Amino acid sequence: MKMKIVVSSEGNQVSGHFGHCEGFTVYEVEEGKVLNKNFVESPGHRPGFLPVFLKDLGANTIIAGGMGETAQDLFKERQIEVVVGASGLCDDLVQAYLKGQLKSTGSVCREHQHEGNCDN
Repeated sequence: MKMKIVVSSEGNQVSGHFGHCEGFTVYEVEEGKVLNKNFVESPGHRPGFLPVFLKDLGANTIIAGGMGETAQDLFKERQIEVVVGASGLCDDLVQAYLKGQLKSTGSVCREHQHEGNCDN
C-alpha cells in the first residue's frame, strides 16, 4: 500500500511549529520503503488552509514539532494521522515512524506570538 508522509520542515530538520514552517518534505512510501522524496514550499499560514492543502497532496501522515489544536482536529477529520513533538532530521524521523518507533506526544501548541518555536 502506498502512502505519503509529510514532515513540516526547516531545511532538513523538522520545524518547531507546523504553521510557520518553510515547507513540507513529502515522502512517498510503499511497503515500508521510501520511493521518492520532494520538498513543497509552504503556501503560507492561514487558519484551516494547510490541512486542505496537504490532503490535496495526498498526505496520510503529518509529522511536526508543534501544531495547534485546530490544525490537529482538521487533519483528524480528514483521516490524516498527526505526529507531534518530533525533533531532528526529517529522514531519520520518517525511518523511525516506519519502524513504529516514532510516537506522537499529543502536545498542542497554544502560543502564536513566538518566532517559529513552539515550546508548549
